[in-house]
Amino acid sequence: MHVSTSPHASMYTHSLNFWPQLSVAMVSPNPENRVSGIKLSSVVPAKATGNQDYELKNIDLAMKLHYIKGVYFFNREAVRGLTIFDLKRPMFQLLDIFYTASGRIRRPETAGAGRPFIKCNDGGVRIVEAFCDDQTIAEWLAMDHESRDDCLAYGSALGPDLAFSPLVFVQFTSFKCGGMSLGLSWAHVLGDPFSASAFVSMWAQIMAGRVPPKSLHEPEPEPEPEKSETETQTRASESVAGNLYPIKRVDPVGDHWQFPNNCNIKTHTFQFTKKQLDQMASNLRYRGIREAAAVSHFEVISATIWKLLAKASEDSGPGVVTICRYNGQRENETASNDMVLSTAEVDFDVSKSDVWELSTLIADKRKDVDEKVLSESSDFIMYGANLTFVDMEEADVYGLKLQGQKPVYVNYSINGVGEQGVVLVLAGPEEDSGRGRDRGSTVTVVLPENQLEKLMNELNQEWNLA
Repeated sequence: MHVSTSPHASMYTHSLNFWPQLSVAMVSPNPENRVSGIKLSSVVPAKATGNQDYELKNIDLAMKLHYIKGVYFFNREAVRGLTIFDLKRPMFQLLDIFYTASGRIRRPETAGAGRPFIKCNDGGVRIVEAFCDDQTIAEWLAMDHESRDDCLAYGSALGPDLAFSPLVFVQFTSFKCGGMSLGLSWAHVLGDPFSASAFVSMWAQIMAGRVPPKSLHEPEPEPEPEKSETETQTRASESVAGNLYPIKRVDPVGDHWQFPNNCNIKTHTFQFTKKQLDQMASNLRYRGIREAAAVSHFEVISATIWKLLAKASEDSGPGVVTICRYNGQRENETASNDMVLSTAEVDFDVSKSDVWELSTLIADKRKDVDEKVLSESSDFIMYGANLTFVDMEEADVYGLKLQGQKPVYVNYSINGVGEQGVVLVLAGPEEDSGRGRDRGSTVTVVLPENQLEKLMNELNQEWNLA
């Protein structure tokens, strides 16, 4: 096991709740947030991976301008007595499994040329320690601010020095109440949101002593069917140009993998309680729709937001949406971009449509997409190319435990989103309904500021959401 992870990776033995603000590797805090005392170190795999190369698939490179952010909040009991070394130690074995997360992007030729790949050189993931000394977790979660959790998941776009840009950041932030947040910043080129959540879940399992029997190194990507360069580029151009295709070509970004969106994109997170979700289903049943029980919360939420966005835009609304779902056929828990991408299209006015009709369209009448038409020589965005709905309800984000305690709240968001926006739906925190412990849904919306404001006004009027 590598113990000395970097010149700044000292092995602290004091309690997490009393991390000293050392002068080593300090980063100036952002004056616009309440997080301070940021300190960086690195963790590498327990065993050397042999400096092998991992070839990126076309779908991986199509996601390279997107970044996944996840934040898990734990109460005082979950982290009582834990040291920073206790939190970092599982990372060594974790990176034996998710070994590509510890690599760096390379090109086979000179900078700016050739197909990028991941050099599995044990460069490590970046560990961030930080403090929020003037707020409790409850006070933090009570804040109504679109970028509330941004400073709890440290990380930036890859490049322009790709060879020195970590693909993953893990941030531990200590709060005044003694609780802690774990913030994950994950480059989508590594894998989709389900891979990112699996990364955190495996960390918690290893920390609890449930160590996998052996490293689950990823298999080599299956070779794609050979096509002539002309055929590949023609099919890609036709598909990307069509409205039904969920990926949009953008101007080349070179070695700075950041989408230069001209829109003022904002993020807002809110909750649908179990009672509200039951009411949605009840409304469908009231109208005599017997099949309402077969429609999931994700589909009803997506249909509701689709319709309200159309209503807020004062036109027929987006006629095509993209749906991203978990691929239950995954063979291992290592990182991959293995979502099922689908599109749903309408030829009527969405603002005047029926939520049931939109829900069933999302559920049953999708057109699945073959990503093999992607061209490796172009840059793309997927989230926000169309209005995009991401179903993360199958990601068991509340299943992991620290010292027997589940997170009190979890949220995910995505950076690098296009102007059509993205909506993520995942399981909400437990609520006491009087009939036991229920869960609603956590919804994170990433949209241009003017659209987001109108959508929230509509949601507040219809569902009393803040």
